[in-house]
Amino acid sequence: MRIAFIADPLPSFKIYKDSTYAMMAEAAKRGYDLHALIQEGVMWKGGRVIGEYCPLTLTGKKDDWYQTGSPRQAPLSEFDAVLMRKDPPFDAEYLSSTWLLELAQNQGAKVFNHPRALRDHSEKLAVAEFPQFAAPTLVTRLEKELQEFIDANGDVVLKPLDAMGGHSVFRVTDRDPNRNVIIETLTRYGATSIMAQRYIPEIRDGDKRILLIAGKPVPHSLARIPKPGETRGNLAAGGTGVAKSLSARDLEIANALGSVLAGRGLLLVGLDVIGDWLTEINVTSPTCFQEITQQTGFNVAGMFLDALEAAVAA
Repeated sequence: MRIAFIADPLPSFKIYKDSTYAMMAEAAKRGYDLHALIQEGVMWKGGRVIGEYCPLTLTGKKDDWYQTGSPRQAPLSEFDAVLMRKDPPFDAEYLSSTWLLELAQNQGAKVFNHPRALRDHSEKLAVAEFPQFAAPTLVTRLEKELQEFIDANGDVVLKPLDAMGGHSVFRVTDRDPNRNVIIETLTRYGATSIMAQRYIPEIRDGDKRILLIAGKPVPHSLARIPKPGETRGNLAAGGTGVAKSLSARDLEIANALGSVLAGRGLLLVGLDVIGDWLTEINVTSPTCFQEITQQTGFNVAGMFLDALEAAVAA
């Protein structure tokens, strides 16, 4: 099988924790041909969606972990699978890429996750479809509404809709002397909508990443526990990842969402759950494969490649 990975530039990978690398390593172990693309290498040319790619070989070393061949161009439909693993932000260029990838799919390419599903699922706003699992939440750019939400809930988290890794996430209380300037900064003085969620104290036990693969939950989550003095559990913000077996509530959420999301072409999804509450539905480039595997022995990348093989054969 020939697999094309659309991802961030290879030199930026931290292979000791990168989930895309884990996918690559598992695919290489199975004897598949790997090919690397970057987002700008996807183009419409001569009536086809073309990818400029490099054949990729993993060396097995910690440093100099890959070798690439000379750049080539081919229609994306010539690959058996195209994995869209470009990290956010979900900006205009990302949006354009989903349009191109959907055209490629119409020409016979098999793209995962489905480009339309990527485009239609705001990772923050998607929780609105499942309000029975979500903590009290508000999305708006109106200062008055945000101020009233803070007053009503007392302790809230404010965050942008298009960022990742805990970037620009603020915890704000009704007594915070900086609440006005935080709202002004995040909304750019009312020009940009943001999300406000009631603060969930169970964050002290971790922001759990639950992985869904072809609608089925990986049996362990990765609880990302904030460092002392920090509200954010994101690993990129210094959190510590601890693998945990899924709780009854985790399974309830995962099973309720799994088949729905898989039916839309979302082969891989990362649910974020704090305590008993669903806070985000990540679909662009969900992570935590390696941390779960290293701590539990469960081969997450193996489960993913099994699902990918089944999806390609379907």
